[in-house]
Amino acid sequence: MTVTTDTATTGRPQRGLLPPGAPSEPSGGNWIRERVQRLRTGDFGPLPVILGLIVISLVFQLANGRFLSPQNLSNLSLQIASTGVIALGIVFVLIIGEIDLSAGSVSGLTSATMVVLSINHGWPPVLAIILAVVFGAAIGLFHGFIFTKLGVPSFVLTLGGLLAWQGGQLLVLGNQGTINIPYDGTIASLANTTLPAWIGYPIALLYAAVSFGRAFLGTRRRRERGLTVRPLTGTLVPASVITLVILAATAVFQQWHGIPLSLIIFVGLVVIVDVLLRGTTFGRKLFAVGGNAEAARRAGIQVGTVKVVAFTIASSLAAFGGVLAASRLFAVNQASGGSDILLNAIAAAVIGGTSLFGGRGTAYSALLGMLVIGAVSNGMDLLNQTSAVKYVITGAVLVVAVVIDSLARRGRAASGR
Repeated sequence: MTVTTDTATTGRPQRGLLPPGAPSEPSGGNWIRERVQRLRTGDFGPLPVILGLIVISLVFQLANGRFLSPQNLSNLSLQIASTGVIALGIVFVLIIGEIDLSAGSVSGLTSATMVVLSINHGWPPVLAIILAVVFGAAIGLFHGFIFTKLGVPSFVLTLGGLLAWQGGQLLVLGNQGTINIPYDGTIASLANTTLPAWIGYPIALLYAAVSFGRAFLGTRRRRERGLTVRPLTGTLVPASVITLVILAATAVFQQWHGIPLSLIIFVGLVVIVDVLLRGTTFGRKLFAVGGNAEAARRAGIQVGTVKVVAFTIASSLAAFGGVLAASRLFAVNQASGGSDILLNAIAAAVIGGTSLFGGRGTAYSALLGMLVIGAVSNGMDLLNQTSAVKYVITGAVLVVAVVIDSLARRGRAASGR
């Protein structure tokens, strides 16, 4: 009898022993039936957000023929990169079932610190960027320590951080209010540099080679150890789709000025986080803590340490998101990290498929969610709509995403998943 633990949606591998004579790998037809069964039991995966993104794109393209033009898609990629990096950090705290309301203020404070050190005190830009990210990590470490050791709810703790770090930002900027960044400097180049579009083709081939290679090697190792082997279709199909998307995006950017460096940085971070969540022990611990903290504790996982690391990574990515935002605007001011940045980052993670209830989420949810929010905002701008309309539509999309998440959770519970 095969004993398995199905955690495919959280990135944790399936384990078990192969019974004598049993097939080591389900066929493609079985894989399709498995996908259909998952949908019936509430495991929608990224399907709703992908369908939503397609519908949004078609609607805005019909309303304004410039929406899917290479120039507009390039602008869209520049618009989503900085907030997308912040959303990527939010994914970590949502997976453990918590929230971080200070991410926007952390991005503003750390970017202000970076610019003051670089412009006012003459520090090398690279060193100033590194210090800004380290500063963000220290803030996250502080949040995690207070949360785990003193038991302060993350909502209240990070709400206080939102106010405190925003005040710190005002102190750092002082009477200057706004500090400009040189247009030809290292910091500005992060979000305002385009690379030749042809580099997208080797990137696509490298991604495909690594993904397929990992899938085949993983299958061989599991078969050699007598463990159940999941169908290669489950890995090869998504990897093939992502490869095709990279190739299509490359073809589009080739018709404009090239691929924005900030987009490559953002997508690169998404891939790194995806490997961290799905392919490491820490990633499995993170999902275990988010799924059931008490069960994880009894299994020997240091729950407090995992939560501290999650908050630290979240604030580090918030800091780097602030760096990209400052780079794109060529300046840091008192409004940096404010406005709707925090709300969009949280909304992106949730819309992309990360559960507010903890235990479920992927790195790609930040990318997909930001594409949805960015597409709505960009499309509204092309149609000359007001900010009020954009907020209403973004809020409605967020509510729909939460409703889908709740229904999926109910369906999984009813089916015993």
